[in-house]
Amino acid sequence: MSTLTFLVYFSSISFLFFGISCFTTEHMKSEFVRYGLTSYLKLVGILQILGAIGLLAGYYYEPILAISSANGLAVLMIFGYGVRRKIKDNFIQSAPSFIYAIFNIYLAYALYSFNY
Repeated sequence: MSTLTFLVYFSSISFLFFGISCFTTEHMKSEFVRYGLTSYLKLVGILQILGAIGLLAGYYYEPILAISSANGLAVLMIFGYGVRRKIKDNFIQSAPSFIYAIFNIYLAYALYSFNY
């Protein structure tokens, strides 16, 4: 398995997990209450699931879909980081969203470089 394949799987599985947890866990629901964004919980969950599926399917069938999905997930995580900073979470609490944003920006770049 190549490094790029591993990274695609890692991101896809992570976001599938996060997206599904938006619909199934009380922890995620309570976090969105804390953020003041309860009305966006399902939308964020759907976007994470769609991004994960698009990233994985695009990797095998349509590279532009994978690149777009990685960029979309990066934007979602940039907004997530912004929300965390706005509600005064410290950097350690905000770090996962920041790291996933950078990770998916890199992934989009690597997918683009590999395919075009």
